[in-house]
Amino acid sequence: MSPVAMQELKKYQGVVKPVWCPGCGDFSVLTATYQAMAELKLDPAKCVIASGIGCSGRFPAYVNSYGFHGVHGRVLPTAQGIKIANPDLTVLAVGGDGDGLAIGGGHFAHAARRNADITYVMLDNQIYGLTKGQPSPTTMPSLVEYKKSHQPYGIIEDRINPVAMALAYGASFVARAYSGKVAQVLDLIKQGVSHKGFSFVHVLSPCVTFYPTYDFFRQVTVPVPETHDPTSRLDAITLSQTPGKFFLGVFYQHDGPDMTERMQLVKAKAGRGDIDAIAQAYVQS
Repeated sequence: MSPVAMQELKKYQGVVKPVWCPGCGDFSVLTATYQAMAELKLDPAKCVIASGIGCSGRFPAYVNSYGFHGVHGRVLPTAQGIKIANPDLTVLAVGGDGDGLAIGGGHFAHAARRNADITYVMLDNQIYGLTKGQPSPTTMPSLVEYKKSHQPYGIIEDRINPVAMALAYGASFVARAYSGKVAQVLDLIKQGVSHKGFSFVHVLSPCVTFYPTYDFFRQVTVPVPETHDPTSRLDAITLSQTPGKFFLGVFYQHDGPDMTERMQLVKAKAGRGDIDAIAQAYVQS
């Protein structure tokens, strides 16, 4: 990176230094976020990063922008409220697998179906790292023996597939990245931020302390096939459930009215009782 580019990158770095464990996958996502903001030439004063509780919850403190460190599981309501209050802001929601799929799981569906113009980056380490290693909604039973010394609690529940869930809920942009491939994390965050509507970027981000899965993901992560049609939600759902593989790339993308535009439409039409026009606009979206 040239000195000029490095100087540009520093504009987005917060004054608080990250305290994640050395080797944590979240470092890659943080670096990719700096780079994405720089390449998109975003104004830090017009960006907001919201987070919940967990290792990923510290994210806003590490970025030079406005930030909101909320309560456990409430990152998506917070991010939506910010966007509704000021649609001109670029809003990034950052949360973990426990924050977003356990206590906050009920908010996922509604943020997706509303098509709020926010980018939701889920840092999935498949464990509760901050509270010392309990299994999360995405912990894989098949990895209990693989990393037995790091996962002592056992698993009694089936894992959740975040990508399949986002697709089923109606998210208009769905992608997956792996923190070991920083360039792709950067590319997908940029695409997510540039997309108008609810963007979900699922990032496999290993926890080196309680669930070090780098070796495993090097073996099972593969690019989304070139033949895949990202305009087909059904094909994307099928791809997301391929046994033994974690595809990386864009699963699905659809352009249509976001939540702000739909609200404006309702405001404009409701006063005249034009219900048919409102209904037709939703059907077309």
